[in-house]
Amino acid sequence: MNDELQARAAHSAAIRERAEAEMKAIGIDDAFIGRLVDTFYARVLAHPELGPVFDARLSGRWPEHMEKMKSFWSSVAFRSGAYGGKPVQAHLGIANMKPELFPKWLALFATTLDDIAPNNDAKAWFMTTAERIARSLTLSLFYNPALDDPALKRS
Repeated sequence: MNDELQARAAHSAAIRERAEAEMKAIGIDDAFIGRLVDTFYARVLAHPELGPVFDARLSGRWPEHMEKMKSFWSSVAFRSGAYGGKPVQAHLGIANMKPELFPKWLALFATTLDDIAPNNDAKAWFMTTAERIARSLTLSLFYNPALDDPALKRS
């Protein structure tokens, strides 16, 4: 059993090392992630549709949220396991959250990356990852499999 645990730990360490090398090669470090999160969420707050939804949920808790988002993106980029939250549960029941907001969130994220990403590879990596996250959250929060039931389709 001890050998299996050591093998898992070595495998996890190799994944982290590979991720760190990949991120370093495209100019991503913790300082960039901090800048990305700070810049993006400042823009979210100023956005006429996104700002009110986020601020209603996070009012008085923005500093904690910012740290959580930095931990989240660092964990995703560097495969560190530093983030232990539950994104789907965190987004359940948010007042005025609707699927139409996700493309706006992604567009704002893309604009932020256009302005601050160190290069196109970094932008592409973050956008691909953000799109996957947005798709996953949208499906988790709003998808109703019954809507795909052919018996319910009207002609």
